Amino acid sequence: MENKRFALLIDADNISAKYISDILEELSTYGITTYKRIYGDWTSTQATKWKGELLENSVVPVQQFSNTVGKNATDSTLIIDAMDILYTGNVEGFCIVSSDSDFTRLASRLRESGMEVIGMGEEKTPRSFRVACTRFINLENLSNQDEDAEHQDSKDNTIGREVIYNAITNIINENANKGKSVELAAVGNRLVNMYPDFDVRNYGYSLLSRFVEDAGMFLLEKNQNVITISLKDNEQSQEEIRSYVKDAIYKTGNRGIGISELSNLVYNKYSSFNVKDFGYSQFSKFVQGIEGVELYQDRNSRKRVRKI
Repeated sequence: MENKRFALLIDADNISAKYISDILEELSTYGITTYKRIYGDWTSTQATKWKGELLENSVVPVQQFSNTVGKNATDSTLIIDAMDILYTGNVEGFCIVSSDSDFTRLASRLRESGMEVIGMGEEKTPRSFRVACTRFINLENLSNQDEDAEHQDSKDNTIGREVIYNAITNIINENANKGKSVELAAVGNRLVNMYPDFDVRNYGYSLLSRFVEDAGMFLLEKNQNVITISLKDNEQSQEEIRSYVKDAIYKTGNRGIGISELSNLVYNKYSSFNVKDFGYSQFSKFVQGIEGVELYQDRNSRKRVRKI
């Protein structure tokens, strides 16, 4: 199967030059970049940092003077060029790099024509542009993806974990009703179709499998190079949570741990945790039901728990 051909169009007015290498490397995972154009006013001092990157990365600058105050001529030129490239039939996809919502309609129009549209922008990029793309990638993730920053959750524009975990559960249940196992790769594809800006790097992970494992709700099995995912047996999942709570208490030794602090640990680890699933109405009652621990009040009348 031949690689898809992409047109890379960069809005220099809204993107920092420091991302250029990361942009090109990321786009190479989707196909071949046949057009590389960047739009801006190259007479402006703001474009100075970009100038040194253009020749080195073989990106063609397109000059657009800012003749009218309050009008973004760069946006118009990029949009016109995108439509011209579309009608040549020389590409199968576009990568639009901008943090501006003005390209939302362009992304939608390109997708209507059967194009794959990869959007890239900074965290501030409005959600309207994100969801108009086939896939959207936060540029900050590309710069920091080698850093181990697990659980650095969730920025304002990032989809909540609970939403993602619920979606995964529904996908698994759909296939379970059809008597089929679910491949993790297929789940990942479905999530991107549902949420174009879903990316495990938004949550500090480098692998979908690690993101899923930390939910505590799913069972992963590997057969050769294929990973399948299923819902954990409820009894198995409950036993795992009890063990986690007991271990957390024992690690604190005789000083114990506050009930509210322990509760936060459990809910952060198991986002779907609900004490009612264990037959209790309160978290403190659930903790009391664990063998080998005792509940007490400190001198400030705050509830704490420690090992016996």
